[in-house]
Amino acid sequence: MVLPTVRTSFRSGMLTAASLVLSLGFHVSAGWAQSAPAAPAPDRTHVEEVLKGLNRGRMVGQVAVAPDGKHLAWVQGGREGGEILVAALDDLKNTKRVTAAAKPEQHCHEGELAWEPDAKALAFSSDCAKPGEQADFYLGRLDGSAARRLTDLKGMANAPAFSPDGSKIAFLYVEGATRPAGALAAMKPPSGVIGEDGVEIQRVGVAAVDAPAPAAPTVATPAILHVYEFDWAPDSKGLAYVAANPPGENNWWVAKLYTQTLGGQPTAILAPAEGPGPLHGLQIAVPRWSPDGKAIAFIGGLMSDQGSTGGDVWIVPAGGGAPRDLTQGRPTSPAWMEWDGDERLFVSELAGGNDQLIRLRLKGDRTGDGDISFGSPIFSIPGSVGDGRLSHSLSATADHSLFVFHASTADHAPEIYGAKPGTVMTSGLEGVMQLSHFNDGVEPAWGKTVSLSWKSDAFRVQGWLLLPKNYDPAKKYPLIVEVHGGPASAVESHWGGGGGLSATAFSALGYFVLQPNPRGSFGQGEEFTQANRKDFGYGDLRDILAGVDAVEAKYPVDPQRMGITGWSYGGFMTMFAVTQTNRFKAAVSGAGLSNWQSYYGENSIDQWMIPYFGASVYDDPAVYAKSSAINFIKQAHTPTLVVVGDRDGECPAPQSYEFWHALRDEKVPTQLVVYPNEGHGFVDPAHRRDVMDRAVEWFVRYMPAGE
Repeated sequence: MVLPTVRTSFRSGMLTAASLVLSLGFHVSAGWAQSAPAAPAPDRTHVEEVLKGLNRGRMVGQVAVAPDGKHLAWVQGGREGGEILVAALDDLKNTKRVTAAAKPEQHCHEGELAWEPDAKALAFSSDCAKPGEQADFYLGRLDGSAARRLTDLKGMANAPAFSPDGSKIAFLYVEGATRPAGALAAMKPPSGVIGEDGVEIQRVGVAAVDAPAPAAPTVATPAILHVYEFDWAPDSKGLAYVAANPPGENNWWVAKLYTQTLGGQPTAILAPAEGPGPLHGLQIAVPRWSPDGKAIAFIGGLMSDQGSTGGDVWIVPAGGGAPRDLTQGRPTSPAWMEWDGDERLFVSELAGGNDQLIRLRLKGDRTGDGDISFGSPIFSIPGSVGDGRLSHSLSATADHSLFVFHASTADHAPEIYGAKPGTVMTSGLEGVMQLSHFNDGVEPAWGKTVSLSWKSDAFRVQGWLLLPKNYDPAKKYPLIVEVHGGPASAVESHWGGGGGLSATAFSALGYFVLQPNPRGSFGQGEEFTQANRKDFGYGDLRDILAGVDAVEAKYPVDPQRMGITGWSYGGFMTMFAVTQTNRFKAAVSGAGLSNWQSYYGENSIDQWMIPYFGASVYDDPAVYAKSSAINFIKQAHTPTLVVVGDRDGECPAPQSYEFWHALRDEKVPTQLVVYPNEGHGFVDPAHRRDVMDRAVEWFVRYMPAGE
């Protein structure tokens, strides 16, 4: 059902060089960049028309079904907050707005939905009281009364969740925040005592639902712990959460699982970085406390980014003990789950190119040696489900008789769908029923999408191929390979857009676009995800090149017009690929990484590297050197455009500078563009569009379509 969307980015660092930022500014001048040889300039008017036509259809953000199954709430306008609409589940056309706005014409930034357990009210975030400055949580009832403000926050908050008894609402809270938590956002300019001054800590805030007036939240977790995810205890008296000592951006890879009563002290019940066994050194996410309070399920595996989740489903006694792997050897990557009673778990997982929902059944000793069985998928669709955030992946009624979510593919614009366990329904997508029709008649501005698989070494690799717009099998076309970030991530089919490095834009302009999920990706089980440890750039590049061979064998690709691009880990793979093969005639590297040895010392988020490389660069420099593109720069001949944000904390700008500088000295056509005040994930629409404009121009110059 959906076209490639990336399940996250590449994890790393912080310190950008202030002198580099000041020198380069928005973009390098002609004196700083090796000029590309003269070539026909692309038709910018045509390119702009194509890019403008990509953002078709109405976007849907978070979807939340009421616990009693009678109403549905959703955010109209995307995941960054838009208009909150509520409707009866059987009549989504008759909507009403839930808002904190004092007047109908007032627009606020609103989202972060959570239904009250009795289904009579909806909690949401809104900045109506202080537009553009501070969001708070509100409670909106369905009787038409004005929304009531619950909190008086001074910082950033997200992921609200009602206690099971409905008396309290908890959320992740960074008091006094100056930026969103995590390394995707632009880092603060370095100053003061690095790693010590200005450290911002995310904790769990709790607010009473029946408070007579907005109040500052009670901060439930200690200041010595940075909390990433949490879940309520079934008795509403405590929490389970994944946390680590600050700084939080660096220490997620060594986080522990804690339990804590409200007002009490935390108890670490699981420490993967410290304990022996198959979970040692891996990451944990998505804690879920069983309804009887006796066990906590979670997802554990090799993950390169917090928030990009995949691994196996594990379970541990709530009082601590040895964890048990419930899905060992299963060739999928679970990403989200929810208990259904004490002996069943609903699990959302990536299976090859499909998003699917299964029910896992436990019998006997859940945390010991009890039996485990898996039912047939409740649904399995070749598309992307949800908006990419764990808490927003799926929404279920209290009795789990209905799951609701929004989904899309490269061929179908976003809509809201439902699935009922035990019922087979068809409406174009097996196992789901379409609930909304926001985008009826909206057609993609790009070509069709095909799921491909191919053999590489001992693995079966999956990927997505976008055909050129108006594809004619009698013609030859250029091919662009787009490598996803991560590496523990995956490309899923999803409705496209026009910002950044957009595969749909390349397709609309007449290119084949291959989006592979090579080893290291999610979707094929833990063995596949862990297959590129200590081997970055080698096995994964073989998988990618085997995918190119598979496309060439089936489709009319011009071998003299093949290019490669990617962001984050995809940026690294782009840099590495052009030093290993001359098959690509042009390359565009976004937020890449060229020298693992210097990178280790430039970033302040180095904990992620130990699980992948097995040791620090100071203990085993050779394993870092063998995957560093800079060490093979003499073999590079491919014209390469390099783009990066000046405050990128995951892949610091000096990495891009180092690669560009080396290509320039080797007389390889290259250009470096540095964008001001941008982190790893660009937020300025003008910058996102500029990246796409430049990428298109680069590929048109060296491997034009339409010939």
